[in-house]
Amino acid sequence: MHYAEYAGRAPQFFTIDRPFPLEAGGELPSVTLAYHTYGTLNAAGDNVIWVCHALTANSDVAEWWPGTVVEGGLLDPTRYFIVCANKLGSPYGSTSPISTNPATGEPWYLDFPQITMRDMVRAYGELRRALGIRRVRMLIGGSTGGCQAMEWAIAEPELFDTLALTVTLPRTTPWIVADSEAQRLAIEADPTFLERRIDGGAAGLAAARAMSMLIYRNSTAFNRTQHDPETDKLGDFRASSYQRYQGEKLCRRFNAHCYYRLLQALDSHDVGRGRGGVEAALGGIAAKTVVLSVDTDMMFTEPEVREMAGLIGADYYTLHSDFGHDGFLIETPQLTRILKEYL
Repeated sequence: MHYAEYAGRAPQFFTIDRPFPLEAGGELPSVTLAYHTYGTLNAAGDNVIWVCHALTANSDVAEWWPGTVVEGGLLDPTRYFIVCANKLGSPYGSTSPISTNPATGEPWYLDFPQITMRDMVRAYGELRRALGIRRVRMLIGGSTGGCQAMEWAIAEPELFDTLALTVTLPRTTPWIVADSEAQRLAIEADPTFLERRIDGGAAGLAAARAMSMLIYRNSTAFNRTQHDPETDKLGDFRASSYQRYQGEKLCRRFNAHCYYRLLQALDSHDVGRGRGGVEAALGGIAAKTVVLSVDTDMMFTEPEVREMAGLIGADYYTLHSDFGHDGFLIETPQLTRILKEYL
């Protein structure tokens, strides 16, 4: 069955109808998670593949990871019960800065408190129990989804058979923090960001997205796909149009206030916090672990990812892609071939 037959469905919703304490302090009065499932949970509650999505994705894996939710594929709904929950802070249905603050009756916007990867993972745990899932056969996380997956595998080590980490690290590097801060500066430079309106900061968000494309891809990808065949042009360059298109496209589907808080959550990612350091924390992972990097990734670089794999004692693979960090979403046949060996 082709993946398109699964894509585009409306999410389901799960609510934690009580105060939800946050790692950074304070609490949310309640939490809602939007989520998608594909396939059927077996009687033992253990035929589960759980996917943690990346920064601006939603919970509909079949939509943003084409070719995976397909019979015979990596996320085969005829064999497995596939779950993906939209993380806290994201505008795709989970509690976020554009959700209603019950104390005011208006969206939270910048009043939304700081959240972390650990907060996201604790919410997933509540959903997991509500769905009747007793064990997860494989937990998959790519990029910031990998940050969440690592946190969860450390917090509940006996829950997972296999952990698959793709283009991610156990602690956010200064290079990534610097990129996030540059993006936040772009958003803050838009005066509408401080206005309490749903489209506040849209121009800043577009600029931030254009900026982020430079770390998500690389010079090889841009020089290959955005080359102007004309040699006498003085303006209207294809690469310029592409950057504007990427910014405008994100504005149509995302929100500046959510993006701002999610970048802060990424910056604070450190599995070693309160656990005696990164190496000690990674030593708490009990699942069989497979780690994949992309050889041209400028965000979570191949040497850094390989070092993490060594600390975990994981099986390690490098995907080849000309498309940098985004290669983990593009090189689906390579990734599928590797991960299916662990199911």
